[in-house]
Amino acid sequence: LMLIVLLFPDSMFFVLGVFLTCTYTAKEATKKPKKPKLYVPQIDCDVKAGKIINPEFIAKCPPGCQDVKYRVYGTDIYASFSSVCNAAIHSGIIDNTGGKILVQKVAGHSAYRGSFSNGVRSLSLPRWRESFLVSEGKPRRGVTYPSTLEYSSSKSTAVKSGNYTHHVNAPAGDAVHKEYQTSSVPTPVTQMATTTPTPTTTTTDLSTTVPQPTTTPATTRTTAAAAKTRPGLHRVRDMAFRGTSTSASNKNIVRHNTGIQRQEPVVTFQRAVSSPAHLAMETDSWKLGLSLFDTGFSSKEELNPKPLESTSQGNQNCKVDLSFLMDGSWSIGKRRFQLQKRFLGNVAQALGIGSAGPLMGIIQYGDDPSTEFNLKTYSNSKDLRNAIEKIQQKGGLSNVGKALSFVNKNFFLDANGNRGGAPNVVVVVVDGWPTDRVEEASRLARESGINIFFVTVEAAAQNEKQNVIEPNFVDKAVCRTNGFYSINVPSWFSLHKVVQPLVKRVCDTDRLVCSKTCLNSADIGFVIDGSSSVGTSNFRTVLQFVANISKEFEISDTDTRVGAVQYTYEQRLEFSFDKYSTKEDVLSAIKRISYWSGGTSTGAAISYASEQLFSKSKPNKRKIMILITDGRSYDDVSVPAMEAHRNGVIAYSIGVAWAAPDELEAIATDPHKEHSFFVDEFDNLYRYVNQLIQNICTEFNSQPRN
Repeated sequence: LMLIVLLFPDSMFFVLGVFLTCTYTAKEATKKPKKPKLYVPQIDCDVKAGKIINPEFIAKCPPGCQDVKYRVYGTDIYASFSSVCNAAIHSGIIDNTGGKILVQKVAGHSAYRGSFSNGVRSLSLPRWRESFLVSEGKPRRGVTYPSTLEYSSSKSTAVKSGNYTHHVNAPAGDAVHKEYQTSSVPTPVTQMATTTPTPTTTTTDLSTTVPQPTTTPATTRTTAAAAKTRPGLHRVRDMAFRGTSTSASNKNIVRHNTGIQRQEPVVTFQRAVSSPAHLAMETDSWKLGLSLFDTGFSSKEELNPKPLESTSQGNQNCKVDLSFLMDGSWSIGKRRFQLQKRFLGNVAQALGIGSAGPLMGIIQYGDDPSTEFNLKTYSNSKDLRNAIEKIQQKGGLSNVGKALSFVNKNFFLDANGNRGGAPNVVVVVVDGWPTDRVEEASRLARESGINIFFVTVEAAAQNEKQNVIEPNFVDKAVCRTNGFYSINVPSWFSLHKVVQPLVKRVCDTDRLVCSKTCLNSADIGFVIDGSSSVGTSNFRTVLQFVANISKEFEISDTDTRVGAVQYTYEQRLEFSFDKYSTKEDVLSAIKRISYWSGGTSTGAAISYASEQLFSKSKPNKRKIMILITDGRSYDDVSVPAMEAHRNGVIAYSIGVAWAAPDELEAIATDPHKEHSFFVDEFDNLYRYVNQLIQNICTEFNSQPRN
């Protein structure tokens, strides 16, 4: 360059200009393009995941969402009618000051476990059609997130976007999903897309491509429980018995202080989820399209099953799915472990194992539980007894609570031979007492419909009770505290004496009350206002509301039953509890109900329903009346309602338009706020389907256990 300047001084500025231009262009070319800033929409504390149509989104929660009025159902995996923000607090993603969260919709779950975490008490629920996960509010690579969320609505719905509020109106009677945004739903880079048309607004027809990833995501959250201090002493065995063996495991064993870290099994969802269907979409649909999804769990306990050598029909009077938790701790010793195996073999023989009768699996617990074999491994008593004889003792502590949690999450799955129609029963055999707490794990198992029995052998003597980590652990664990679910055996040598009493109890399916959940243990009677003020179109909307509630229950002769009464001045029994025994038949019967038209005598209708429906309810059923009316009654409602309450009827009242609030409260069971609802128009009835199911289940789970 210097040589060029010396030879051609006039060219110096030209060369310098070219050099600087090239340098600037090269720098510009190497600059990384700026990422567009992601606008994160804000949601309120009471927003539920089911109200948001987007399958995956990032949102900002405001402060102050840690409140009991924002209910949460589940742990790690939450039912879609949980508060999104309070679920995020429960999971530890944010605290009560708010913050950004990532929400992913996933398949429905068969059992949501309640727990207390980060200052939030979540509730249990037997099942729900849709779930969601919450995680830290960071975008995933290759996914585009909406800057405005898409809500499900009918009529006018306000949607927050920045500092503005937009309203979208729909024609009367249209209960549909509305599209409020221009940005697309999250789209993974690698996907297998299916095109799903989005219901239209009053102005524009829109369609959205909904992602269906080729590989479904798995939750990878693991939880390490805080280390628990164990008592230094479990119990002292008699030297005469232990002196017969020189084995170390047959000596007096001291259970040491042990810190145990618990890692929950990884949950893998097997099904990709498309855009969620909301109840508002069902207004014109009478199909069974919203059946609940399978759980999609995979378990390491699905061991290589042994082939079935032969199949037996078994004892058909004892159709139960049974899991024995056998004590493999060191405190029991080898000889007592052999006595335990002999006991389990005798139980298997007495039960009469078979494909049409009882099926039995075994889990051995110590420090950690492990499945010896599941329900489908053996289908006759002979093979099962032979397998029991080959079980080897694993040793460790007596962590019964951990074992019960394991059973609840991993054992009673379809993949492990769970039959669905058979009651789930767990029998815990424990030497002395557990070395961890059982109350919370037992509660969750009971709320999942698992019947828990305890067989305690050589319980703590008076001078040993100070070493028991959880006093009265049996009463805290079993389904009922009336003695039916617990057997105390004074010595391992007398264990054989309880074989027949235990078999008789586990086969008494009428008394297996923990198999009863809020969804399979009721007689539900709908009392429907057919007066002239309702009108034909609105009456069809009421019937759809009735159908949407009914389809959430497990309907059969032995599970939930449904009946219906229509009334004006007069009353008409549309169908009784024993008329239909399948969900499909019940929904078809609801659809066929014809509009009557006339006056409004609600009090007489309550009396009629009490006589024609609930007087014929089964003794072990919860009697639930759901009354829907749109006006004030011509007669008194308080006296008939009080009479129904006295006869054990749990009454819910739903008022529309001109319904009288004082009458709705008089009809409803106390507390009124949880049993009485009001909507301004018929098209908004669908909003209370979730709330009704939620309240019915919450009330069921709060029943006393004595």
